[in-house]
Amino acid sequence: MALLMSAQLRVPARSHSTTGYQATEDNEPKFLQAVGMYFDRAAKYSNATAETLKHIKATDSVLSVTFPVEKDGKTVMIRGYRSQHSRHRLPCKGGIRFSSAVDLQEVEALSALMTYKCAVVDVPFGGGKGGIMINPADWTEAELERITRRFTLELCQKNFIGPGVDVPAPDVGTGAREMGWIADTYRNFNPQDVSGAACVTGKALSLGGVRGRTEATGLGVYYGVREFLTYPEVQKKIGHHGKIQDTSVIIQGFGNVGYWAAKFFESNGAKIRGIVEHDYAAYNEAGINVEHLFLWRKEHGSFKGFPDAKIVDQPMTVLESECDVLIPAALERQIGLRNAHKIKAKLIGEAANGPVTPAADEVLRANGKVIVPDLLLNAGGVCVSYFEWAKNLSHLRFGRMNKRWDERSKEQLLALVEGNAGRPLSEGERRELIHGAEEHELVYSGLEDTMIVACNETRQTANLKEIDYRTAAMTNSINKIAASLAGSGSIFTHA
Repeated sequence: MALLMSAQLRVPARSHSTTGYQATEDNEPKFLQAVGMYFDRAAKYSNATAETLKHIKATDSVLSVTFPVEKDGKTVMIRGYRSQHSRHRLPCKGGIRFSSAVDLQEVEALSALMTYKCAVVDVPFGGGKGGIMINPADWTEAELERITRRFTLELCQKNFIGPGVDVPAPDVGTGAREMGWIADTYRNFNPQDVSGAACVTGKALSLGGVRGRTEATGLGVYYGVREFLTYPEVQKKIGHHGKIQDTSVIIQGFGNVGYWAAKFFESNGAKIRGIVEHDYAAYNEAGINVEHLFLWRKEHGSFKGFPDAKIVDQPMTVLESECDVLIPAALERQIGLRNAHKIKAKLIGEAANGPVTPAADEVLRANGKVIVPDLLLNAGGVCVSYFEWAKNLSHLRFGRMNKRWDERSKEQLLALVEGNAGRPLSEGERRELIHGAEEHELVYSGLEDTMIVACNETRQTANLKEIDYRTAAMTNSINKIAASLAGSGSIFTHA
């Protein structure tokens, strides 16, 4: 086994200059500053003017609220944030996370990434993000509902939520349950809004959700990595055969994104060599059965004791192990100067937001690694959120109007072919050939096309300008936003 289990030794602090910032292991930039560095690096390759760049980079609006919640007979003050980075396209779009680590700069950074992400994949939203500074594990379900509804009330009162204003979605610590509470609270305060279900995405199907939303981000990660592995220049750089089959993968984070990414890689022939969580990591060079590990953790609360893999209590050593593809799908700033030089993966696919610091990005690329950036690779969630939002506005399930028509058309064509074929088809073959697309199949198809187009646009810009993929994706994003701003003009232009 190639895994190194020895204790990590403290190495001297390394310094590294990144876009004018002198970073060391002990002094790397904050998340918001890191996003700004990536923006500045791409800005010089864009077509935008200096004035437009200032406009794009700045955050439009930030809401900070505090409100009391009773817990165990005591009053606890809860702090929440919502950032609208850009309103060049409306509504703003972005998740709401529940985490004790939430702060203003994190929310602003994530909302900026959402702006750039939506532009990269041509989703017509501005960037938003929100968070409540709590650890969900410390609160009961009833208490979490009160907190969620009260925060939604604050958003309603300040005009920070609505189908045409700002549309939240699930993020770290939240899911369909919380989105249902938000939608219900919004509806109670806006009973006349017939499209009120579109005020939030990531809802349960019974509340207007869309099939395929739960797995969307993980599926988008798979589509993006699969696409990059087909590029000859990537294959040459990392020495890879270009196929998912037998590709070794390590995934950090086994939440919704990491789990579904692992499932899609595994089902398409990849070997999931390692899965890393905050307390333990599972490692098996021959491959881990993802569903078995998922069910084990669900029953036992952690990976500890899982019989079909080596369980490691220094999880970051698995992150640094040999593999073809590394998928950081946890939180931001997981790969920095402290460990960038230890990463052995050939391709890093950023499923999380901001998992690689700017200085670490330079180290990885200098060591011959290919990085598929977060603003491109994890856009699957917002793409399918867009589909859900459009479904809610149209009040029509995808496939409802055309499914039977497609099946009848295929049946007529099949009858014509069968009349000239040598043998009749079996009933199973007939059903497979005439099958009309269901909602989740249309969602998968739309997401796949979106990711393929965005990956190819990023590749073309990178090759044309001879820049890395992160800078190329950000450059494309800036150009699209600048074009939108230029097209809309200004009410003050011809005063």
